[in-house]
Amino acid sequence: MSPARRRGLGLEELLEGIAERKTRALARAVSLIEDQDPLRDQLIRRLYPSIGGARVIGITGPPGAGKSTIVDRLAHLLRQEDQLVGILAVDPTSPFTGGSILGDRIRMQRLYTDPGVFIRSMATRGAMGGLARATLDAVDLLDAAGYDWILVETVGVGQDEVDVVRCVDSVVLVTLPGLGDDIQAIKAGIMEIADLFVVNKADREGSDRAVRDLEMVLSLEESRDPRPPILKTVASRGEGLPQLLDELRRHQEWLRSDGELERRRRSRLRLRVENLLKERVLVAVDRVVGLDSTLERAFADHEDPYSVAERLFNAVGASGPREE
Repeated sequence: MSPARRRGLGLEELLEGIAERKTRALARAVSLIEDQDPLRDQLIRRLYPSIGGARVIGITGPPGAGKSTIVDRLAHLLRQEDQLVGILAVDPTSPFTGGSILGDRIRMQRLYTDPGVFIRSMATRGAMGGLARATLDAVDLLDAAGYDWILVETVGVGQDEVDVVRCVDSVVLVTLPGLGDDIQAIKAGIMEIADLFVVNKADREGSDRAVRDLEMVLSLEESRDPRPPILKTVASRGEGLPQLLDELRRHQEWLRSDGELERRRRSRLRLRVENLLKERVLVAVDRVVGLDSTLERAFADHEDPYSVAERLFNAVGASGPREE
């Protein structure tokens, strides 16, 4: 029995609660999405016609750069304008429980009681790219619920973080003084996908150099148009955050006027469909021939992976998945 049904919740009750932005309904909906509850597919199908109104922002960067503080401050600024804010904080996975650690209640206590803010920590659960597998569905959920802004804070795991660009509209890369040559090290990963750069903790020595390093790297990318702005902030004191919000609004306006927003969201749809197809192909293979047993035999026979994959794919194509 699904978690939602165990709690006495049906699909219609969930949808009603989501439409009213009831915290309990939203939290339970995210849980069933994470747990791949049987209601998940129906829920997203029903919500999908209502999505598209939210501004989805990704906040990424190395650990310790102050991403959580920036998210917290941005949310406060937006709430001063009566904007509704959803926050998805994708945290490292606990090796013991599979859940998220360093969660939202520790980092964003002042926002937690605000009825105009919904905060959820999501565990990566082994997903690459610093994003929980359920993040895309959770973004849709909050979008359909009527949140004006959705802030997705990612783990900050280096080059794998590039997946975030396919899940959000605008990407903010947060860095800090003192990285030095490490700026070059992250160039091959998240540098290319960022739409805005933030040097946080700019009251520290070396902040001007950090800006120059970023400018130097960006100057080598002649194809970038428009050139991403670089801002200095001291998020713990709120310095530079109003300017960051202004830049985010300008970027959102450019996305819409240039047609880039539609392109990015089309790419997001492709990512989701690809992931769903991969999952279903694996399930079908396991049902038809038994994935683990086939791999055991292939390993014993020293069979190459290309031949194994082709044989499994052909088996599914010829027979189709068996009905349970």
